[in-house]
Amino acid sequence: MGKPYSVLVVDDHPLLRRGICQLITSDSDFLLFGETGTGLDALTAVAENEPDIILLDLNMKGMSGLDTLNAMRQEGVTARIVILTVSDAKQDVIRLLRAGADGYLLKDTEPDLLLEQLKKAMLGHRVISEEVEAYLYELKNATDDNTWIENLTPRELQILQELAEGKSNRMISEDLHISEGTVKVHVKNLLRKANAKSRTEMAVRYLNN
Repeated sequence: MGKPYSVLVVDDHPLLRRGICQLITSDSDFLLFGETGTGLDALTAVAENEPDIILLDLNMKGMSGLDTLNAMRQEGVTARIVILTVSDAKQDVIRLLRAGADGYLLKDTEPDLLLEQLKKAMLGHRVISEEVEAYLYELKNATDDNTWIENLTPRELQILQELAEGKSNRMISEDLHISEGTVKVHVKNLLRKANAKSRTEMAVRYLNN
């Protein structure tokens, strides 16, 4: 594999955050982008430069995981955002995935499995803990309209195909010989046209088209 995936860990429990960071750095496929204890700090951390993955706690003091996720997607953050939480409540799972999360993992996940799931997320899969997977069928009915695909420019279609292969902005920029900034602009336009909240949702809809 090429360059390691960079990860930002957002959790308001210092001990748990330290443990997650140590787990991330123990695997050479990952690189620690940073760690923050609040949603606000997380927004500041990704303002200039984005990691590949944001591992986001749901129940934080102040700005919740859902608020943070919404704010990030509104700011046009295209990183994979995976929720890591103790909550297996159905309404939480559905709310977070609708808001554009690329995954929903429970905190009692085995460490090795967590790393595997993050690698899967980087390949464009939506990663969900088995215990809450059954709630996904409620999401499916909401996003069936795919007419947006017919209205894409050739370049946007090219980028969508690359996204569907799970490629990061950096990989796409290398493949198509355009800057990473240009890729990001295209991804934002695609998300708007698809009315999708995340690149994973968009890729899943494209592949199921």
